[in-house]
Amino acid sequence: MGKGVMSQEYKDKLAHDLGFGEKVEDGNWSDVTTGEVGSMVREAIKRGEQAMVEKAEKNGNSHQNIQ
Repeated sequence: MGKGVMSQEYKDKLAHDLGFGEKVEDGNWSDVTTGEVGSMVREAIKRGEQAMVEKAEKNGNSHQNIQ
């Protein structure tokens, strides 16, 4: 993943939330599959979109593309 895109702490949390955190507890990501990384990316996007929706709702804003 690109530098500064996701913190190490957030990547570790996602890995644990998605059920493969034990693979990365030692800091070695070499056993993580491309499918698992893909799952992390999808989940990070999903959570980011949800955070944007919640922020917009909190601020009383809405946008036609925010679901």
